[in-house]
Amino acid sequence: MDWRRTKTIFIITFLILNIFLVFQILEKRENNQLEILAEASMEEQFKVDEISYGQLPKAPDKASYISGNSYVFTEEDTKKLMEKGQKAEIVDDINLIATWEEPIPLPEMNMVTRLETIFKEELLFGEKYEFWGFNRQNGSLVFFQQYDGKNIYSNDSAMVVAYLNELNELVSYKQTYIVDTEKMDVEQDVISVLDALYNLYKTGDLKPGSEVGNVQLGYYTLVDYTNSHVLIPTWHIVVNEEEDFYVNAFEGSVIKKDERTLE
Repeated sequence: MDWRRTKTIFIITFLILNIFLVFQILEKRENNQLEILAEASMEEQFKVDEISYGQLPKAPDKASYISGNSYVFTEEDTKKLMEKGQKAEIVDDINLIATWEEPIPLPEMNMVTRLETIFKEELLFGEKYEFWGFNRQNGSLVFFQQYDGKNIYSNDSAMVVAYLNELNELVSYKQTYIVDTEKMDVEQDVISVLDALYNLYKTGDLKPGSEVGNVQLGYYTLVDYTNSHVLIPTWHIVVNEEEDFYVNAFEGSVIKKDERTLE
């Protein structure tokens, strides 16, 4: 064996590996610097146009689509609710309508906390919903189902709408629920909130002088059949306390824009 030749090969290989690693480090550093410059540029543009926002939530590095199926309510479910003093009816298998025999009064203070307790005690899967808002148009309370601590936005198959009487008492509710929720495919990169805001800015939805309010990462329906659903990670952004924007957290496109009716 020619040890001198072998030694030379090892040295050359080691040098090539070092050069490759140096290029990788430089490329990563350059990309990071470009990202920092891009963010600085966006922030500067927002400042010039007097677009304000508070502390923005940090995006997870990765996320994935999720899928699920509509829960089919059973007679056993209605019996459970009957034992809790409710009269329940199943509509089209996946919708439950229930009425309390005795209306439940709500306090003026800490109403949401009280509602959370009532839901856990009175509703099927009650701990899986989070209060979303009060709809003054029909006097109802809206709750969205959650997955992994995040809201499933505006999906008629994953919410509770509760109704009050003139005495501010809970009298009835309509419920749907998604089960068998699971992640799909491989995880993808999630864009930052700042990128989502900049996309709204470029489309003209985020106008000069706007104030960005609540921002949360959740899920929005991408495919919605009768009993099966595919949901995509989505940034929910409230602007000027008047408009709700839902932005695709993978691509940055605006999924939906709503005039805000909930308080």
